[in-house]
Amino acid sequence: MNASAAPPPPTERLFLALWPDRRLRSALARARDAWHWPPGARRVRTDKLHLTLHFIGAVARDRVPALADALAVPFSPFELELTRSAPWPRGLAVLEAEAVPPPLAALHAALAGVLRRAGLPVEARPFRPHLTLARRAPGARPPEKPAALRWAVSGYVLAASDLGADGGYRVLARYPAAEAAQ
Repeated sequence: MNASAAPPPPTERLFLALWPDRRLRSALARARDAWHWPPGARRVRTDKLHLTLHFIGAVARDRVPALADALAVPFSPFELELTRSAPWPRGLAVLEAEAVPPPLAALHAALAGVLRRAGLPVEARPFRPHLTLARRAPGARPPEKPAALRWAVSGYVLAASDLGADGGYRVLARYPAAEAAQ
């Protein structure tokens, strides 16, 4: 080992997300709990329910303040309808939108532009808004009457994943919609 090699800088594991308020979070938890779960399914804890806009990954901590400032993009509030309860491949269970509202698509694209300019990766697959309810849940069955939740989106967050035993999330920055900021 080279004695002059410096250790890698500490990092934060970052993502951008729509973050539900307390009332919506409770409704999402009820929708999650209405499923029929197989043994061993790992339901997402209520405090961790969110809709990821972009997973960023590891970013050096000293870059986070400038990145957080750059990620403040203007957008107008919009409504997102989560109307489909669906089992996905690899044991995921999700609530998803049947359509991407144009303001959400524009917000997603604007944030992707900021990430690219910062030299950070952007998912190549088309954006498919969904909220993960459980992992490791092959054979999970959605309720007969799926949830139809309306989300009045008035902001998004930059959050960090803590990989420790708790595995919680920390909100590092909140970005309100243009009309919501006034």
